[in-house]
Amino acid sequence: MWNQLDVVVNLAATTNFDEGYDVALGINTMGAKHVLCFAKKCVRLKVLVNVSTVFVSGETAGLILETPYGVGDTLNGVCGLDIDEEKKLVDQKLNELQAEDATAEAIKDAMKDTGMERAKMYGWPSTYVFTKAMGEMLVGHLKEDLSVVIIRPTIVTSTYKEPFPDWVEGVRTIDSLAVGYGKGRLTCVLGDITGIVDVIPADMVVNAIIVSMVAHANRPSENAIYQVGSSVRNPMRYTNLQDCGFNYFTNKPWIGKDGKPVKVGRVKVLRSMASFHRYMAIRYLLFLKGLELANTAFCHFFEDKYSELNRKINFVMKLVELYRPYLFFQGV
Repeated sequence: MWNQLDVVVNLAATTNFDEGYDVALGINTMGAKHVLCFAKKCVRLKVLVNVSTVFVSGETAGLILETPYGVGDTLNGVCGLDIDEEKKLVDQKLNELQAEDATAEAIKDAMKDTGMERAKMYGWPSTYVFTKAMGEMLVGHLKEDLSVVIIRPTIVTSTYKEPFPDWVEGVRTIDSLAVGYGKGRLTCVLGDITGIVDVIPADMVVNAIIVSMVAHANRPSENAIYQVGSSVRNPMRYTNLQDCGFNYFTNKPWIGKDGKPVKVGRVKVLRSMASFHRYMAIRYLLFLKGLELANTAFCHFFEDKYSELNRKINFVMKLVELYRPYLFFQGV
């Protein structure tokens, strides 16, 4: 392969926002380094394309430029990010947990917490974007005289034209919102109604990758970064998404297991975290508090029901906090 390949594309990633730090660092950061090392051995190589994400910009608002990240740069007001030290920290933490005979589940949770702590410490909202940013840093730092392109797509959705319109493999990114709404399970969403949901069809991302290969083949001196999104030229706003969903599922309703069409209403948009907390308090937390009191009064008769509802509410609250930076993303 080292004697035959002209182009190498790194598309591998774990896109789980709160992935364990060991897993995300291994795939999104060190994985990019390993692919680069492989590419350097390809004697005919014209270009390496590293696919990242536009959200490496963190929570930046306004117009975001294609700025490279350098190893050792002062980032988000914090200096001293050392990727080798991050790797050592992960190894040390894993060794400590294994020495304590921690369960696989406990190790997984600890790694998730560590990833989020380190990401927020350096100014990124999630482990995913933090480790993708570090992957970019390593590629830029170690590329030497190799032609390299960084592609940063936004939220990748189903196809526009190829291989045919609306094709998607599995339920990914915001697809789960469409499925939940169509089934009648999603009655409200959190976000700025005038805010931009920066989506881009998958085939447009692929086309951008192909064009970048041709444009930057054998041009090692160029610092090529492309953001592939729709927020400048053809922005999709939450209000558009609200209308599209309602019109589509009204005309083409989801057919339930009972064979009957599911009727949907307009999804309610909660415009702030404060409104979300009020909604949860009125809809669920007051009932949960009442259930807790009843459970105590009746000698824990409702223990299972209380525990299950409490678990579900905590899960939703954690999920919303995890996605908050993207639900209220103000970057273009």
